[in-house]
Amino acid sequence: MSGRIRIGERDRDKERIIVPSKKRSGMVAFSLFIFCSLILLVQPSYSSTQPPNLDPDSIDLLGDAHVVANNDAASHVRLTNPSPSSSGLLRRPEPLIFADATTTLSTEFSFSISGNGDGVLLVLTAASGNGSDTVAVEFDTSKDDNVGDPNSNHVGIDVGSHVSLAVANVSDVNLVLNNGEKLNAWVDYEAGSKGMEVRLSKWGEKKPSDPIVSLKIDFSKIWGGNPVYAGITASNGGHSVQVVSIYSWRLKLKKVSNGLHSLPVDPHGLSEDEHRRVCPLTVLAGVIFGTGCVALVTFVVLFMWVIFFQKGSEESLAKIPDHTSDVRYERIDVAVDRNAQDDES
Repeated sequence: MSGRIRIGERDRDKERIIVPSKKRSGMVAFSLFIFCSLILLVQPSYSSTQPPNLDPDSIDLLGDAHVVANNDAASHVRLTNPSPSSSGLLRRPEPLIFADATTTLSTEFSFSISGNGDGVLLVLTAASGNGSDTVAVEFDTSKDDNVGDPNSNHVGIDVGSHVSLAVANVSDVNLVLNNGEKLNAWVDYEAGSKGMEVRLSKWGEKKPSDPIVSLKIDFSKIWGGNPVYAGITASNGGHSVQVVSIYSWRLKLKKVSNGLHSLPVDPHGLSEDEHRRVCPLTVLAGVIFGTGCVALVTFVVLFMWVIFFQKGSEESLAKIPDHTSDVRYERIDVAVDRNAQDDES
């Protein structure tokens, strides 16, 4: 990433923040820097006990992030102000632990992005602030040819770098990130298949069955048992006046029992043993279906046999005469030779 960063001081509850001073640079790299710096250097400027539509756990709002209360609509969190060099972070205060290969992650949030800006990031990063141990999902509204961005309307998955390992054009699903429309995003990590999937839709619509972008990745190898912070962050460049708003955020971390196997993110990722494994319910369903087919075929055969046999019997009976008058009796006259009778006598 090109550009210069200077550290300044600003009085807001005696907090130390990062103030960007740059013409323009990659959204991802700068936002990662902001995120990690805020985690290490900043105490929350505002800690909401229960912002609307967010997780019941307390949420830390850092930098320019603040709750906007609407009289005619639900309150939401605004990450950035419509001014250059504005940056904000919505962070879960409790770290996540991916201690082993059975820990899965599911998170969902709704957001909107105005025009003239760089977008928003969902970030998972180690508490140490080491950028190489960072996984981010970028909803990028700027095009940087140096990192291979396809356009200024894409979603990418970044691991330890601002160069996306997997990227997708949001225009392919008829969505625009920065037109101010509310959107829903789902990010799922499945420990069993070591896969990460991102889904995107308009606000209020159901979760799409197909991800817009996915990546094979193993969280346990990246972080081990080290604490990991999750956050949503955005920042404006020198000429950006973009406003990023977060309307809801849910995050669930759970462990899958060794005796239970959830479906992998990649349906083609089943092992050969799993393909060969037979479910009793599947066998029972097959037996019932096969029995039904045999019974149906038997019924059809018997039905056809009865029809044709009855028809043949009726044709045979039709050949027998119905009236006795059709039977003719003929008189047989026997001629007796009288001379022969005389000889016998």
